[in-house]
Amino acid sequence: MKADGPVIRQRRETKGHGLRRFAAIAGLSASHLSRIERDLADPQPEALARIAAALACSIEDLRPETNGDEDAHGHGIAVHDDEGSRGAHS
Repeated sequence: MKADGPVIRQRRETKGHGLRRFAAIAGLSASHLSRIERDLADPQPEALARIAAALACSIEDLRPETNGDEDAHGHGIAVHDDEGSRGAHS
């Protein structure tokens, strides 16, 4: 499940938790939490739920904003204009 790692880190730090202490509270290894916060790993849904619970927020608060650029399966949608790669010619 995709998570917004920098948001997790910011919320954790705002609550005054160090990485190792917070990882223990959330039931994760410190190295895995570090990878999640640096967007190098996506947490399993259960892990994201534990992170959200430890931060007293919802899972949705920790997911990246998509601005409608994802399809129903969470895949990015390519957007192309009608002008092709060179743009309109005058």
